[in-house]
Amino acid sequence: MGILVHVLLTAVAVWVATLIPGIDLEAGASTPAKIGTLIGVALLFGLVNAVVKPLVKFFGCLFYLVTLGLIGLVVNALLFWLTGWLANELGLPFDVTGFWPAFWGAIIVALASWALNIAYDRVTDRD
Repeated sequence: MGILVHVLLTAVAVWVATLIPGIDLEAGASTPAKIGTLIGVALLFGLVNAVVKPLVKFFGCLFYLVTLGLIGLVVNALLFWLTGWLANELGLPFDVTGFWPAFWGAIIVALASWALNIAYDRVTDRD
């Protein structure tokens, strides 16, 4: 159940990121199709973060140390950009058009996911 909630919260965060110019969902699609696309992109983004990010951190640990972790912003942007490319390759109508939209989109997704997870944790702790 927790994984499903996390995927849904990430899908909402990706939807918020589509407000950035250069991050696009197919405009002509129906609402259920957009929701399905967002869930698919959230799953894909989670998979990319689970598989690729640890490898990048391991092999690039020197860069993390030298830049005091700021390279993590670039890595997150590149992973978000990779997610957009993979989504297009898999036929999902989600497009990230360049590095800067990916950079700001990754920041928005991280902040929105963080805020949504805090809100979810507070709601579930009251039960």
